[in-house]
Amino acid sequence: MTAGRPPRVLIDATSVPADRGGVGRYVDGLLGALGKVTGSGVDLAVVSLRTDQERYARMLPGAEVIPAPAAVAHRPARLAWEQTGLPMLAQQVGAQVLHSPFYTCPLRAGCPVTVTLHDATFFTEPEHYDKSRRTFFRSAIKTSLRRASRVIVPSKATRDELIRLLDADPTRIDVAYHGVDHAAFHAPSDEEKARVRARLGLGSSSYVAFLGAKEPRKNVPNLIRGWARAVADRADPPALVVAGGQGHDDDIDRAVAEVPSHLRLLRPGYLRYADLPGFLGGALVAAYPSYGEGFGLPILEAMACAAPVLTTPRLSLPEVGGDAVAYTSEDPDQIATDLAALLDDESRRLALAKAGFDRAKEFTWESSAEVHIAAWTRARS
Repeated sequence: MTAGRPPRVLIDATSVPADRGGVGRYVDGLLGALGKVTGSGVDLAVVSLRTDQERYARMLPGAEVIPAPAAVAHRPARLAWEQTGLPMLAQQVGAQVLHSPFYTCPLRAGCPVTVTLHDATFFTEPEHYDKSRRTFFRSAIKTSLRRASRVIVPSKATRDELIRLLDADPTRIDVAYHGVDHAAFHAPSDEEKARVRARLGLGSSSYVAFLGAKEPRKNVPNLIRGWARAVADRADPPALVVAGGQGHDDDIDRAVAEVPSHLRLLRPGYLRYADLPGFLGGALVAAYPSYGEGFGLPILEAMACAAPVLTTPRLSLPEVGGDAVAYTSEDPDQIATDLAALLDDESRRLALAKAGFDRAKEFTWESSAEVHIAAWTRARS
């Protein structure tokens, strides 16, 4: 193998959850793009949960897709297997580089390791995590920064925070922006919008959309409070639809209890993947007032669906949104003010929808895959 040719890489996809949240979108997007750039010479093996084996075999017809032991579907068993079984598998498949896509990696892999660190918010926003989760991921991030040959991050903001807070070596960090699946996330048709409205029981009501995990960092309670203040006195107030996983933010229930009885708040849980364009693109505003993100995939996906986006200028979010989104703060009163201004300005919403849709085209998984391949090539000893 020549020095410039990509190495044989084993990608550990066993951390991908069934619900296809953030890490699932990342791994699926990356692997799908790698399947399209095989002319680059990348030689892949993928180990996955048994439930994902067929999916990845279809996505990567030229790769070796290996099912992990059934027990790794449970997190403690997966972490133990990562330290013992994964290095053995890397040796068996002849991997020259092992890629771990979700914070953790084997301490002794037997070959160079690259790790994706998705954000540094366990350090910058520690109050938004419970103690055990915060302790685990802080330790994992520090260990990966020491052990990995190269670290891949999804934004310059995350790179800069790792350097600032943990004295990470900037020469070993590669920034690979996430992409968006433009077939799955697209400007929806009227029929797609109508189907989602019917499924949610919205009738003719307009609505503000949130899509994401209901974790404290996502600031859903203040979104609920800000929305309620923005729309309470309107003759035909838009509903708020908070979709996604249940998460662990107890303050959400307290915020819900404060909502005036004449306002409509829906919490449908997970939506079908096929319904997401209609849900996001059919909203008056897609609101995402996060305290900070490592990248901000939900706002990129909303932009790709031609939704006007309201978010915060925290950490990486301006890298993704640029001038194509509206900004607010994390404070409920400011959210109320800025959301009300957007709801009252249809021309601005239309302009943001177009600008966001155009900007989203700049983020592709193929570009992300190219950065990953370059990192793996550098990592090979």
